[in-house]
Amino acid sequence: MKALFIGVKALYQGGELTLRYEVLGNIDLLSIPAPKPPVETANLWQHTCFEAFIAVEEEDAYREFNFSPSGEWAAYAFGGYRSRTDWQASGTPPILFSRTQGRIVLTTVIARPGLPDNPLNKSYRLGLSAVLETKNRELSYWALCHPSGKPDFHHRSGFTLSFNLA
Repeated sequence: MKALFIGVKALYQGGELTLRYEVLGNIDLLSIPAPKPPVETANLWQHTCFEAFIAVEEEDAYREFNFSPSGEWAAYAFGGYRSRTDWQASGTPPILFSRTQGRIVLTTVIARPGLPDNPLNKSYRLGLSAVLETKNRELSYWALCHPSGKPDFHHRSGFTLSFNLA
């Protein structure tokens, strides 16, 4: 795949975590899902999507969010490494997607109830990542850090950004 550049910005303000993912380069090589109704959908990671993993510092539990350019989304809770627990997101996150020459941008917001429980107001840790699918059905995995040498977005050492509620 020719050079692509990915950037992500995270801002926590007013009880909301805003994430903005941006891909620059030869995006014509990418398979971008067509717009669909904003519904919770499984297996988004098998195609182009953007992901956020959120944990409370020094806690095993974490949440995973997947956001597709199609407008579909998914949210999961884990009690520990890849150990799913029951949890239902409280609402549909807004997903804004745009495509221009050489650039795609996806912006979304995770409201405070979507964050893991944090009664002691510890720092949150974020792992931000993307899966990009080419029109040839090849997948590439992008993250701030691949700590285990191979793509594993659930690996806690990949949760490299932090923020506080205050």
